[in-house]
Amino acid sequence: MSQTADKQPVLAADGTPLKQALDAALFRNRMRAFMLVLPLLLFLFVTFIIPIGIFLSFGIHDPVFSKFMPKTSAVLSDWDTTSEPTEDMYAALVADMVVARKDKTIGRAATRVNRELSGTRSLFTSSARKAAKLEAPFKESLVAVKKQWADPEVWKAMKVASRSWTLGYYANALDYKQVADGSFEPQPENRQIHVPLLVKTLWISLQVTLYCLILGYPIAYLMSNLPARTSNLLMILVLLPFWTSILVRTTAWIAMLQSQGVLNDLFVLFGVTDDDNRYSMIYNKLGTLIAMTHILLPFMVLPLYSVMRGIPPSYVRAAKSMGATNWTAFSRIYAPQTIPGIGAGAILVFIVAIGYYITPALVGGQDGQMISNVIAFHMKSSLNWSLAAALGGVLLVVVMTLYWIYDRVVGIDNMKLG
Repeated sequence: MSQTADKQPVLAADGTPLKQALDAALFRNRMRAFMLVLPLLLFLFVTFIIPIGIFLSFGIHDPVFSKFMPKTSAVLSDWDTTSEPTEDMYAALVADMVVARKDKTIGRAATRVNRELSGTRSLFTSSARKAAKLEAPFKESLVAVKKQWADPEVWKAMKVASRSWTLGYYANALDYKQVADGSFEPQPENRQIHVPLLVKTLWISLQVTLYCLILGYPIAYLMSNLPARTSNLLMILVLLPFWTSILVRTTAWIAMLQSQGVLNDLFVLFGVTDDDNRYSMIYNKLGTLIAMTHILLPFMVLPLYSVMRGIPPSYVRAAKSMGATNWTAFSRIYAPQTIPGIGAGAILVFIVAIGYYITPALVGGQDGQMISNVIAFHMKSSLNWSLAAALGGVLLVVVMTLYWIYDRVVGIDNMKLG
């Protein structure tokens, strides 16, 4: 009887098994917590995830040509790219140009082809003005209007443009190009700009991170070891740049770094250089490094300070009492405990720096430009949103890869922001 009683489950007040009642209570608590954060999740999903997803989709989906030149796209899908363009292809092209000219969409279709073969936009627009008057045979009449229509390269460019779903923009972002048969080949050497620019962006971001660490570590150390009153004053000075517009801070560096600026005047005053040999510190890579380091320095100081403040001073004193020198106590006792702050500050500064735009645009010149400036150019000037999306996608993959490597080597769990 006693063994049978021992096997009976423990019951809650309402008669249900206690384990089941606990599981139900935990589930309700989780659902209550989830419902509290659900509005925030929905807000982030609608205003952040969906727009980014839509933007990145532009890098693989460009239906402009197939939408405005449907007949041409249909016949091009069966073309083998090696034989001569047929009369049916010319007839479909003329029919599409007549409609596109009437609907005022010929410019958009021509722009899409021009991205594959430079100079074809004017070919399309000028021929479209005469397309309604052309008669069969359309091949002869269209070539009579513009002899470039006999060039197979024009038709190959149209075939590439006719694909709504394409990896061509991502290939372009990696300095390759998609050819008519669907394969990829390297861009000419004089057009390989994106990969070197991406490498330069990573290198600049790494340098800025290193300079912020070199400058920020002593500042954080002083803040964590000085009396509270002095430490709070330093904290205000560190946070002060956040209260000033980034545009104002960057513009101030232009006044500081230009050839007739404050720093060069001081160099001349103290005999570091003469008036005819002033240093060039603006509109180049050096200007970008100086301005970005100044702007991103607080992002390194704050994580370091939050970690250093939690290190008991008794650890270093105990090491010194056992005969350790100041350097030994610092390098073997104090510094290893600040590694989580170093990791947090480094990844924060690096990720922010890799996507910086305003500062390189204002003080970088041609030598100090970063990949974000090219993305902005295609968004605002060339209106090639698909290439901008592809460049953004490549940058996202690079950042996520570096983040994964950081997690594997250092560990995200070891990173502390406070």
